[in-house]
Amino acid sequence: MRLFRSTVAKAALLGVSFALVAPLPVGGLNEPAIARPAPDSFADLAQRLLPAVVNISSSQTVTAKNSPGGPDMPVFPPGSPFEQFFKDFLNRQRPGQRGGDNDQPKPERRAQSLGSGFIVDASGLVVTNNHVIEGADEISVILQDNTTLKAKVVGRDESGDIALLKVDSDKPLPTVDFGDSAGMRVGDWVLAIGNPFGLGGSVTAGIVSARGRDIHQGQYDDFIQTDAAINRGNSGGPLFNMDGQVIGINTAIFSPSGGSIGIGFAIPSNMAKNIVAQIKEFGRPRRGWLGVKIQQVTPDIADSLGLKSANGAMVAGVTDGGPADKAKLRNGDVILKFDGKDIKEMHNLPRVVADTAVGKDVPLTVWRDGKEVTLQATLAERPTDQQLASVDAGKQPDKAKPTDIAGIGLKVAPLSQDLKDKYQLRNDQKGVVITDVAPNSAAAEKGLKPGDVIMEVQQGEVASPADVQKQVDAARGADRKFVLMLIQREGGVQYVPLSLGKPAATSKDKQPG
Repeated sequence: MRLFRSTVAKAALLGVSFALVAPLPVGGLNEPAIARPAPDSFADLAQRLLPAVVNISSSQTVTAKNSPGGPDMPVFPPGSPFEQFFKDFLNRQRPGQRGGDNDQPKPERRAQSLGSGFIVDASGLVVTNNHVIEGADEISVILQDNTTLKAKVVGRDESGDIALLKVDSDKPLPTVDFGDSAGMRVGDWVLAIGNPFGLGGSVTAGIVSARGRDIHQGQYDDFIQTDAAINRGNSGGPLFNMDGQVIGINTAIFSPSGGSIGIGFAIPSNMAKNIVAQIKEFGRPRRGWLGVKIQQVTPDIADSLGLKSANGAMVAGVTDGGPADKAKLRNGDVILKFDGKDIKEMHNLPRVVADTAVGKDVPLTVWRDGKEVTLQATLAERPTDQQLASVDAGKQPDKAKPTDIAGIGLKVAPLSQDLKDKYQLRNDQKGVVITDVAPNSAAAEKGLKPGDVIMEVQQGEVASPADVQKQVDAARGADRKFVLMLIQREGGVQYVPLSLGKPAATSKDKQPG
């Protein structure tokens, strides 16, 4: 056996491998996996693709924060010891201007940002991330041969972080095509090309590390994760498969240092090419819209509704006059299937709906009153965030009476504008605000106080006191000793388990409104 191991070790150096082969059980469950050989080189592929990948330089005019008459404050990482040093130094150079002179105009300067993009049409259509050109009043596209072309914005998708640019060239430009991101598997080779740190066209290789990543950047998160080195400046650049097709747009990295640690994220091409096509045709993305607010189905909720498993998206609100309202969806319904596609988790639904054509009639399978019900909905175009916010604001009661959540010592109320102003909460804050905490209660023991916001109960989002009460009752019904709440407070967001006491005899179950 020692000789066999030595032989294997020597053979490995020559590119040969050996394996002991044992008889397979019935069905071949222990059949060894076989990996494809790694490419000898990416050089030919990179040479073919590089001309279609561009550098993007955007600039905008900003007002300097410092008072006129002295140099601007250098920018340091947050918490840098040099930050206070330079503040003190500049204040000494500008006596009497420590707080700034509000009567004098602030000087303007140009701020520049660098990113990447790729050409998808020979006439000069360039795809990049929206955050690369956001706020810019001047955009330039630099080709591989250092030709600089002025670009204009055809359209952008802020929610999906995609932008389409147009440049004019006196000759056809090299292009790349979108591929099928759904066909990519974990472990497949990928190639990233971009402009890291403004250095110019750079190529890195890696594999698909994971699929369907939700990094909490938006409701349509469905990122491809890769270990191909992606750094600042790679944003908007393409992620290629081994056929030279774009299967992702490099968008974000996870990094404590700001440099690559092998965790990068790309928007899947199947999502991107639909948005790009819509922007090209309409000047904006046209996403399907159902008009519901949803929350996660927890095991406790599933048990209380008679569902066998905690699948689906629970309807926690229906927009008046929207497609869901016209289809007779109602609060408490659990959407199990949309247009024939299983909805395993809450966050699956927004992506599936958004990818469905506006105006399409789709069947919905919902769980209602202990059985499956089929409804029909006609999708509309998703309104803008401002339009949705105005609808919500119009429906929001400003003087709602606080509701007592019996047994845990809390009174809560919907997030009205009055309460947001009173507790200095953000306008886009979501959840239910705590208005009173009973002394010596479970809530008081955990340090909760008025102004704290309950965002989730039992890992299900809450938008009204009725939602909180329903989740608390579900926890009691499941004989839980604690109920888990996600609380937004001054120190940030944290989960807080509250001991469940017995509710008062006069308390009644609340239904979603």
